[in-house]
Amino acid sequence: MPSLDHFWTAALVDLNLLIAIQLAGAALLGAAIGYERSFHGRAAGMRTYALVCMASAGLVALTSAPGLLFGGSSTAEHGDPTRVVQGIVTGVGFLGAGMILREGLTIRGLSTAASIWVTAAVGVLVGAGLFLAALAMGVLCVVLMSGMRWLESRLPQQRLTHCSLRFAHDSALPEETLVRMAAAYGFAVVGTSYARSDAGHTCEYQLTLRSYGRERQGEFARELFANPHVREFRLSRLKD
Repeated sequence: MPSLDHFWTAALVDLNLLIAIQLAGAALLGAAIGYERSFHGRAAGMRTYALVCMASAGLVALTSAPGLLFGGSSTAEHGDPTRVVQGIVTGVGFLGAGMILREGLTIRGLSTAASIWVTAAVGVLVGAGLFLAALAMGVLCVVLMSGMRWLESRLPQQRLTHCSLRFAHDSALPEETLVRMAAAYGFAVVGTSYARSDAGHTCEYQLTLRSYGRERQGEFARELFANPHVREFRLSRLKD
């Protein structure tokens, strides 16, 4: 049986300890980023982010000393981390794409997918030994995801709302009336479409409403609810 002493040289033990420290640090940074998502009830939380960051760090760290791999029997003198990084980017791209969901007219998960991609980059930096850069990127990611939410809520912004209305075919409200009603609550109608259903007994309007943060959506909904001509309606904020 061949001796296994060459698997436990001082250089290889040092490399194992260094990579173990890098993995632990990457897992902590990933978990810190994932906590923000977990706090807001997203599907990807601390465990997902910690695993992505740790795996990225471990894969890149493999290229740091290729001559010591396989118990020092590897003949490679130089590793090529760019190939490993390309594989990480491809794999994380598939993971991020799985987080993007469409719910009706709303697309959710874009911020989560982007933050998973950033977490993989943090792991790459840790694996490459750029610890301060990795720490800075992790902190910036958390600050942007948390702080920008507060800032976006206070900056003026255009909002789009989808409004679906159904009437009996002989009691549909004129479009001009709907435009005036929407304007009274801070909405401007920027798109309309019409359809007939239920064998011609029902008329349906699809409206796209634009506002600038001063709309009164609840009051508009109550007026539609009280209107005897409206059989059914739905108001939903469009997000991406």
